[in-house]
Amino acid sequence: MMDVNEIRRYLPHRYPFLLVDRVVELTPGESVVAYKNVTVNEPFFNGHFPDHPVMPGVLIIEAMAQAAGILGFKTMDKTPQDGSIYYFVGADNTRFKRPVVPGDRLQLEAKILTERRGIWKFEVKATVEGELVCSSTILCADRKL
Repeated sequence: MMDVNEIRRYLPHRYPFLLVDRVVELTPGESVVAYKNVTVNEPFFNGHFPDHPVMPGVLIIEAMAQAAGILGFKTMDKTPQDGSIYYFVGADNTRFKRPVVPGDRLQLEAKILTERRGIWKFEVKATVEGELVCSSTILCADRKL
């Protein structure tokens, strides 16, 4: 549904911090399904860990937050070029179930739970081949640049 060129219209992130490669399903006001192809060429694998590469958990959370950000921007019909930015402001009940390694396709899912005064709450999860990697409830704040 959205390739990386369109994703870049809705997220201010750029290499090496853009962590969503494609959006495959999106229902504004409801949910999004996206993915990140994890390759051995990711810059973080040089130090985490060179002989046993594992994607850092904080980057898995960030990837889920970026998918949620796309959903929020599409729901509001805004882009960063409109002077709006989405800040990741919190995570609750975060659990990691398995490591993510080179060659994995990390599926990212986000569902809107609530929105009040520009604070959005999302239920997010990441899976690899249907197996749960991480789940969390995250908060994002829509603010002016």
